[in-house]
Amino acid sequence: MFWFLLAVVSAGIFFADGIAALLRAWSLPEYSHGPLIPVLSGLLFLRQLKQYPPQPGVINDRWVGVVVIVIALAFGALGRLANIPDLVAYGLIIWVGGLLLVGFGWRTGRHFWPPVLHLVYMLPLPDTFYYKMSTTLQLISSELGVWLLGLFSVPVFLDGNIIDLGVLKLHVAEACSGLRYLFPILSFSYIFAVLYKGPLWHKAVLLLSAAPITVFMNSVRIAVAGVLAQYFGVDWLEGFTHFFEGWVIFVACILILFGLAWSMLRLQRSNMRLADALDLNTDGLVLQAKRVGLVQPSRALIGAVIVSFAVIAVFQIAPERDRTAPVRERFAALEPDIGNWKRSAHMPFDRVTEITLAADDYHNVELTNGSGQPSVGLFMAWYADQSSGGVHSPEICLPGAGWEIAWLDRTNIASQINSATDFHINRAIIQKGETRMMVFYWFEEKGRKIAWDFAAKMWLIYDGVRTGRTDGGIVRLTTLIARDETDAQAEARLMDVLVTLQDDVPRFIP
Repeated sequence: MFWFLLAVVSAGIFFADGIAALLRAWSLPEYSHGPLIPVLSGLLFLRQLKQYPPQPGVINDRWVGVVVIVIALAFGALGRLANIPDLVAYGLIIWVGGLLLVGFGWRTGRHFWPPVLHLVYMLPLPDTFYYKMSTTLQLISSELGVWLLGLFSVPVFLDGNIIDLGVLKLHVAEACSGLRYLFPILSFSYIFAVLYKGPLWHKAVLLLSAAPITVFMNSVRIAVAGVLAQYFGVDWLEGFTHFFEGWVIFVACILILFGLAWSMLRLQRSNMRLADALDLNTDGLVLQAKRVGLVQPSRALIGAVIVSFAVIAVFQIAPERDRTAPVRERFAALEPDIGNWKRSAHMPFDRVTEITLAADDYHNVELTNGSGQPSVGLFMAWYADQSSGGVHSPEICLPGAGWEIAWLDRTNIASQINSATDFHINRAIIQKGETRMMVFYWFEEKGRKIAWDFAAKMWLIYDGVRTGRTDGGIVRLTTLIARDETDAQAEARLMDVLVTLQDDVPRFIP
């Protein structure tokens, strides 16, 4: 037990940043189920352990676990160097798998992957993936909710993720996107599939159905809210929202999962009852938990502990890295004239938008050149630290505001603007009704011009490891495509501003 506890202590020290990130994430509504996940994974492990009684004799295949622990330490080190605590938390799960392989050996330990994999559900999603999923679920919930309202003859107009009922505008915000229920339902469906004794394809259906079930129930919630507002008044919504947002949605999703399992058994003409199909036997779990006292010291376990404390020592004696963002000018210092374009006064966003943007500095202005052509909107945002957030891609924000991305192209315009280095941008046409706009945007990562948001995140990790810097920003240009002009003319207008602006950007986003 001494060496086992020492291994646990070493993990607690080394992965402390990741554990702290988990605790912060668990305080959010979307991840509030997080503390239950390790408990449920532990119960799954003890259930499986009953199938593998203690084996006397020497275990010779423990060293695979040491390799996995070294990989976990490398993953954690990457997160610590890049100053991205979520990566450290991911490494912690790998470490748990490695410790099981050290304890039981490869032949037995590899069978315990289901409870280890289940720990993934306690982790916060990477921000880019989270926002993309959130936006997709918002739009699906909005459209399905409006369709359901149409069945009740409720007049409604959908503008992005804003449902206009006339008497009320319902904002399908992030808290209403379904993610609040999706993560715990996904965890439950995983356990449901593991315990289910039916065919493998039944397990797959139960696992994959969690997301559509959750989004559907969220749309039902939106539709019911709309019906209440239409026929009973807006005052009814406050009590309904608090009652219907929490356990009612969760329980309804769980009941649908049970109904789906029962339906598949009936369609298969199986004589098995649903109660028999779910292996809920909990006998002997306490006895299995006591087997931790049977842990014996081994060269592999001692080696894993020594390696862990050696890595901890390296981080302790290494000099503190300077993560201070470089000196920069604030966007307010931008000149009134940018070439032949005149800049308007800064147009601040509303408070809610600023909180969502979460930028350390941003600039939102209109540029005009006196030619009678449509103006060009210039938006720039800078973040001193993107390790726990950062830039939001317009691919996420625009659809939520009601704009449809009709065309999107990622391209390198270095040759067009005589740039000595790559200059990757996104060129897009967005539309809302008959209104069309041309958009250029790109991510600024320490002088790199990057179009793809996932690539920007990879460079963020690289720079965090190499230099400790996690600052960065985004530049976006937009212009109306007038009825009497071509797309090429609108694009030329944006290109003119881009060429004029590019030499000034490093002053504000170094």
